[in-house]
Amino acid sequence: MLITSLDQLDPNGSYTYADYLLWQFEERVELLRGKIRQMSAPSRLHQGIATGLTRVFANALWKSTSKVYAAPFDVRLTRAYKDKEVITVVQPDLCVICDPSKLDPRGCNGAPDLVIEILSPGNSRTEMRDKFDLYQEAGVLEYWIVNPTEKMIQVWKLNEQGFFIGLPPKVEGDVLTTPIITNLQVDVTEVFWD
Repeated sequence: MLITSLDQLDPNGSYTYADYLLWQFEERVELLRGKIRQMSAPSRLHQGIATGLTRVFANALWKSTSKVYAAPFDVRLTRAYKDKEVITVVQPDLCVICDPSKLDPRGCNGAPDLVIEILSPGNSRTEMRDKFDLYQEAGVLEYWIVNPTEKMIQVWKLNEQGFFIGLPPKVEGDVLTTPIITNLQVDVTEVFWD
């Protein structure tokens, strides 16, 4: 059945990536454990932060096999090869994939190495709890949560036991680095420059 409107779907239903591929409506959605999560349109501030971070990451990864992608970009967190087996499809604001074998024409199949989510008024609960759990379970090595209101970036690193450990927040005046991209330096003041 052709799905051309979000209203045609059961908001309490469970869906897979195979279903997701058939939807032909304009609204942006993600699948979190088979449940639909509608995404709101990002604000100008959100887009400015995303654009700036994308530029910094793209410059650091120039001519590298590692790649940075900005939303909309489908990330299937379950490394499955049958679309009916995938129940989580997210669109992080930014993600870095160091293993080219995870990339295919439809996006990323498996956990990115680094994920960045920028908080907006309507998404804080989801980013902080639901996606935190999903990214941790999938094995994302670093999860950055950018908080425009507080002008800070919280970094979570996956430890050897598979759990995120929070680092002290980075605020204006700090420079953020990561072992995932050795030449990357993110000036937090510039992230929030408007």
